[in-house]
Amino acid sequence: MKKFINHVDTLLDESLRGFAKAHQDLVDLNPEPRFVRRRQPPSAGKVALISGGGAGHEPLHTGFVGRGMLDAACPGQVFTSPTPDQMLSAAQAVESGGGVLFIVKNYAGDVMNFEMAAEMLDCPVETVLVQDDISLPREHEIGRRGVAGTLVVEKILGAAAEEGADLGRLKSLGDRVADATVSIGVALSGCTVPALGGPTFDLPPDKTEIGVGIHGEHGREVADFASATEIVKTLCVAIEEEIRPSPGQKVLLHVNGLGSTTLMELYLVYELAHEFWTRLGVAVHRSLVGNYTTALDMAGCSLTLTLLDDELIRLWDAPVLTPALRWGC
Repeated sequence: MKKFINHVDTLLDESLRGFAKAHQDLVDLNPEPRFVRRRQPPSAGKVALISGGGAGHEPLHTGFVGRGMLDAACPGQVFTSPTPDQMLSAAQAVESGGGVLFIVKNYAGDVMNFEMAAEMLDCPVETVLVQDDISLPREHEIGRRGVAGTLVVEKILGAAAEEGADLGRLKSLGDRVADATVSIGVALSGCTVPALGGPTFDLPPDKTEIGVGIHGEHGREVADFASATEIVKTLCVAIEEEIRPSPGQKVLLHVNGLGSTTLMELYLVYELAHEFWTRLGVAVHRSLVGNYTTALDMAGCSLTLTLLDDELIRLWDAPVLTPALRWGC
């Protein structure tokens, strides 16, 4: 393993200090318990949006703290859930009278720890659970994982909260967006977890992993390495069979890099996916391409499709100002 690391035990804290200094106009870092919050306080009565999860997926979630998205984010150690005291402290720091909405990826540790924090808070709390990864069947014992679609939920809910939507409205909207969003990824290599000092799994040069998770979890199948056209078609067909958008349906197409895939490749993937949906008569109305929900240094990408309506388009387009996502400000 050859990485810019002083020591595995100090990596996260040193990285967060650098992140906070680089974006000190937007965020503040609370070092213990560890969370990142908006520097500019939200307006009185605004619902506080909080998310979090293990580090290693940057810019998710800390990079999405700011106007129009999250009020706070709680990072755990690499691929490790944050602890309930982090969520509790973050909520107490940013709650301004409107209650708290937790946005949680569907992983056992995240779900359990956010539930514990919710039970300890003395204000109204709701939770939106994101489980957009269609590589697992709906009836899977732990449910489907939350992956790159989490960004879409955070952006749309962040815009609605900024407009003054109340807690009940945000919960309902969040569930609707989560239900309208599906994702699937493909890995060309495993990722290197610092504490392990090596890859989470090995792939032969002539194989890919279809449906891989963002922590290096195995996917639905190991497939032969193929052309970009064939790989993208495999992902798009899986999405089409799951959500079946009708001709004329407006969608958001998000191509997400998993850490070490170049933008040249990601834009090629977008071109191929766009062609696939256009041939089916689906209207790719909004797009996002880049590394947003990563898996450390994994080579690969994921595709996310969200079914849009006029309200969701308006909220997606609303101004956002965070370290990793910004427009309209």
